[in-house]
Amino acid sequence: MQYKSIFISDIHLGTRFAKAEEFLNFLKYTDSENLFFVGDIIDGWAIKRKMRWFQSHSDVIQKVLKKSRKGTQVYFITGNHDEFLRPFAPLFLGDNIHIVNEASYTGTNGKKYLVTHGDFFDSITMTHRWLALAGDIGYDFALYLNHIFNKFRNVLGIKKYWSFSKYIKDNVKSSVSFINNFEEILASHAKHKKYDGVICGHIHKPEFKEINNVLYYNCGDWVENCSAVVEHFDGRFEIIRWEEK
Repeated sequence: MQYKSIFISDIHLGTRFAKAEEFLNFLKYTDSENLFFVGDIIDGWAIKRKMRWFQSHSDVIQKVLKKSRKGTQVYFITGNHDEFLRPFAPLFLGDNIHIVNEASYTGTNGKKYLVTHGDFFDSITMTHRWLALAGDIGYDFALYLNHIFNKFRNVLGIKKYWSFSKYIKDNVKSSVSFINNFEEILASHAKHKKYDGVICGHIHKPEFKEINNVLYYNCGDWVENCSAVVEHFDGRFEIIRWEEK
């Protein structure tokens, strides 16, 4: 499948829950002029605790490098989990690989989008780092519970995947409030900077909505949702979930 641009976030390579095999499959069957990685591609936080780097994780890096050599413009937007790259940004590797802290993107439709991971607009990450680290460990535990719970469901013959962590995001009042605040603050910032829209990641929740006349796209993640934002050549933007393809 051919696209004008593809936007991906939150792969979290270096963790046991990164769906690198699924992402390799996505890279195999898609192509684009521009490929944006919108933060948290390599999980430096998790690697500090315990590295879980598999061959498929290295294969992802090699596949992306191969695409860049063939002419795809690759942009790595730094996130909080790969913040170790931020002191070096902007960094240009050859003609086609760009490492930056944020980017401006003009779509085929002429609209201007801010591309940012989004952690700078998360008050917990920015002002209470210890709490963000604790939350990260808690999220890993929730993903582990997902694994155990769905193995049990499979034994009972229930094949449909169910996510405890996604249930919390969608139904726990404090979590829903945090996500809504995050989206509104980010949209307000984009509007203040004269952007028509914003493309981000960080909260692992694929989403498209309009907030105060600002287009808000969240790429989701490749830990649970296997999702991406894509721009078609006719200017249409779409959120795709690869496991549904």
